[in-house]
Amino acid sequence: MHISVQTQRKHTRLYVLVALAMAAFIISLDVTIVNVALPTLVRTLGASTTQLQWVVDAYSLVFAAFVLASGSISDRQGRKGVLLVGLAIFATGSVTGALVDTTNELIAARALMGLGAALMFPSTLSLLVNIFIERDERAKAIGIWGASTGVGIALGPIVGGWLLENFWWGSIFEFMAEVALVIGLLVAWTVPSSRAQSTPRVDWRGFGLSSLAMAVLILGIIEAPDWGWTSTPAVLTITAGVALFAIFALLERQTDHPMLDMSLFRNPRFIAASGSVAISFFSLSGFIFLITQYFQFIKAFSPLGTGIRLLPVASAVAISSIVGTKLAIRIGNKVIVAIGLVSFATGLIWTATVSASTPYTTIVGQMLFLGVGMGLTSAPATEAIMGAVPKTKAGAGSAVNDATRLFGGTLGVAVIGSVAATLYSSRLASSAPANLPVQAIFAANKSVGGALIASRSLVSAGFTHAALALTNSAIGAFLHSLSGGCVVAAGVTVIGALLAALFLPARPKTEPLEQTA
Repeated sequence: MHISVQTQRKHTRLYVLVALAMAAFIISLDVTIVNVALPTLVRTLGASTTQLQWVVDAYSLVFAAFVLASGSISDRQGRKGVLLVGLAIFATGSVTGALVDTTNELIAARALMGLGAALMFPSTLSLLVNIFIERDERAKAIGIWGASTGVGIALGPIVGGWLLENFWWGSIFEFMAEVALVIGLLVAWTVPSSRAQSTPRVDWRGFGLSSLAMAVLILGIIEAPDWGWTSTPAVLTITAGVALFAIFALLERQTDHPMLDMSLFRNPRFIAASGSVAISFFSLSGFIFLITQYFQFIKAFSPLGTGIRLLPVASAVAISSIVGTKLAIRIGNKVIVAIGLVSFATGLIWTATVSASTPYTTIVGQMLFLGVGMGLTSAPATEAIMGAVPKTKAGAGSAVNDATRLFGGTLGVAVIGSVAATLYSSRLASSAPANLPVQAIFAANKSVGGALIASRSLVSAGFTHAALALTNSAIGAFLHSLSGGCVVAAGVTVIGALLAALFLPARPKTEPLEQTA
């Protein structure tokens, strides 16, 4: 049978899109597959709330520290090669994570995975926009690329839950190593090489400053809940991060061949879209951090049951990402992104009303609002960001998009986690039964999971009444913290909707003139 050249070209581009979407997919898979394992880490490794945050944030810290530099490196050295190196490092970190015995060792393995992700993520998006050039096809491709986030969110908890119920906790990392290997083979087979036509000298000063600035700023945000947001270490660390970014921006403007073109930040489309992405991931990360604990500790769902019950939000993200980019072309990015953020805020406010007896069908409605809001915000905003960037600098533009995701997500876990921890501790202190053993008080103050474990120990010791009182107090304190965390996230999301409505252009005036490299 004769196959036309055009048909062959479509098939080839489809394979490329699948490979790049899968490479992005494994990064979102990693986040949720690890989140669903957090309660298991409390039980098996005795991880504290702070250690749980570091299991999540060590990945984000290293990812954030190197993502800006990685995007520029991929433009200069070759996007496909950088993507393959990132997949190899990610797989190595995953294998290491499967073999460790302590929480601190797992945190180190997560950091290695973060380095791999930093090399992978900008390359996927920059390759995509250099292959799909026209705005309509680029928007569709970015929609599918964004939908891979929803698919990863959906499959992560389900696969992770099944693995945790049938194997040991390290099996989730072994699984990710195997997936990374398969994706690497697919990328090597299908994706064409791509790099900028001109390769000016490497801006090592910019690489070093951007990495140091991101690392210091994210470190301050991660540790601020433990140090205290107004404490001297927190203020100094965060201030140092901001100052390093200011120095970086100043020096980049004076560099002949900068790592990052600072003129991008004079484009309101680029700025407003980046802010929308950061805010959406701020709220999503905070929500997931809390809701996985709610399902497992309050509703007593298994890890697999938790994953299955997160399907509505994940599916809504996947579908609305594709629909959102199409609507953005017809109606405009401003309207769609603002509607998405309003939908997200609505879901968060509704989620703030949950109790221990809230039926799952009600929670489904809440998650649909959240998922639709996320899809309508993230993918169209990403399309707006990449449409404002010349194709030859797609890696750097993609890195900024990824950095805003990481910054927003890490800030979400830190801020929402800090708000929740503060509300939990204060409510527990005022409601917990008196004369509890010191060990029970210490465990209960660490987390709601620790409180429930301590309660079971009290039952075993014959203190049934005290155990019941502690369980009720801890559940009430956690629900109070969940509600407060969702309200804070909703407030930030509403501000984001207002900023998008005010500053995000309805439609791009022009497309960048530079074409594929």
